Amino acid sequence: MISFESDYNNGMLPEILDALGTTNKEKTSGYGFDPYSAAAKEKIRKAIDNKNADVFFLVGGTQTNTTVIDSVLMGCEGVIGVDTAHIEVHESGAVEAFGHKVITLPGENSKMSANTLSAYMDTFLADETHPHMVQPGMVYISMPTEFGMVYTKEELTAIYATCQKYDLRLFIDGARLGYGLVSEACDYDLPFLASHCDVFYIGGTKVGAMMGEAVVFSGMKAPKYFFTNVKRHGALLAKGRMLGIQFDTLFTDQLYFKVSRHAITMATRLRSIFQKHGIAIAYDSPTNQQFVILSPTLYDALSKKVAFEIWERKSDTEIICRFVTSWATKEEELDELDHILQTLK
Repeated sequence: MISFESDYNNGMLPEILDALGTTNKEKTSGYGFDPYSAAAKEKIRKAIDNKNADVFFLVGGTQTNTTVIDSVLMGCEGVIGVDTAHIEVHESGAVEAFGHKVITLPGENSKMSANTLSAYMDTFLADETHPHMVQPGMVYISMPTEFGMVYTKEELTAIYATCQKYDLRLFIDGARLGYGLVSEACDYDLPFLASHCDVFYIGGTKVGAMMGEAVVFSGMKAPKYFFTNVKRHGALLAKGRMLGIQFDTLFTDQLYFKVSRHAITMATRLRSIFQKHGIAIAYDSPTNQQFVILSPTLYDALSKKVAFEIWERKSDTEIICRFVTSWATKEEELDELDHILQTLK
């Protein structure tokens, strides 16, 4: 059975596997205090064109989101996100578990709008009783969004300016950041993104690493005791060099962006295959996540031969399904999907 279930259903990039194997017998200090982690941090600082950025390596996405949010916010503060935000719908209440409310605003095609954010803050501050409420302290967006959408330069600039106007920190979830940055819909690069937020992270788990996310404080200094808080959240890896080696490899010779481009190329062809067979596209995603509308009959038949996810049961006759490409997606898998759809007509 071929699989388009996720972008982390393979092990890891061969280059990373080789690097881990080559260094396996070495002895280094733990918790990220090793030469590989130091080298990776310098490469990331160079990639974002910010030599003063604080960089930390954490284990997984949910831990990263909760650790950053909990470290930046005071106990009485909440984080603003759109109603489809990953921290709202797919992280099991992890942010709330550490005492911070997720304040949801309606998204526009799964994106945060600067106008919506500004209107919310004006209304909040105009309420004379707002000191008794959860205080907005941060804005959370993901790039790409939960539906694979990409923020434009204009949109990101407007959101960050709005955050600064209302003294809100902007945090960008970059679990799939590579796929967003290399998309044809993206009109900016990594240094631009880094300079238009306070903190973001570069996802490794979903972009070829075995595991790991790199948190980058680019518009603010890391909060006091951030390293300690990483450990408090269970996100500190004792064998920290395992993360350092992976990010050192990803940021050597543009590997992170090369594998991201491959996934986009595969996703573009994936989309064309669905269109060829008259299957409707649910969301106009320009990244590695493609969403299509299947009938229950086609879903039942296709799911017996292909692994993919149900995203939403829209109605009795329409099921929105997600198909995802990655560094490991092969042309032969797309050929097989094409053939399977032809036989199911």
